[in-house]
Amino acid sequence: MQKITPCLWFNHNAEEAANFYVTLLPDSRIDKIVHAPADTPSGSEGSVLVVEFTLSGQNYIGLNGGPNFPFTEAVSFMIRTEDQAETDRLWEAHLANGGEESACGWLKDRWGLSWQITPKRLLELVSDPDPARARRATQAMMKMVKIDIAEVERAADAAEPEAATGS
Repeated sequence: MQKITPCLWFNHNAEEAANFYVTLLPDSRIDKIVHAPADTPSGSEGSVLVVEFTLSGQNYIGLNGGPNFPFTEAVSFMIRTEDQAETDRLWEAHLANGGEESACGWLKDRWGLSWQITPKRLLELVSDPDPARARRATQAMMKMVKIDIAEVERAADAAEPEAATGS
């Protein structure tokens, strides 16, 4: 059992969100649904209060807390993708389910939770030991919405323009 479990506050739609999230990644599932044993500020007796779920082996709790605390970009989940196909699949799944694009590989799902769909190759390129390659990769990424690995690689590999020489 993991010692720390993130708890996500939803506006009465934790079960719907969790059911979507578990379709995205292997080793994901709904573990338990807890119904309110009595009326609470967020719902009536018998309504879904908590959804315990696992995403890619990590435990989460979805709490149906009501509208008081919406998600912000201050917290996001990064999914490290293996390749462009996985990047595209996860990106399109979020958008098809009512999400909206942001920038630099970020998007929001229909519940307002922010996700970073981040190819492992992007992380390698922006942290390249050659500062010029890392800079070019970062500059390319900053112009993107969804990350295009091939384009970031092309930018990283581009030669620096020669400095102009005066006569």
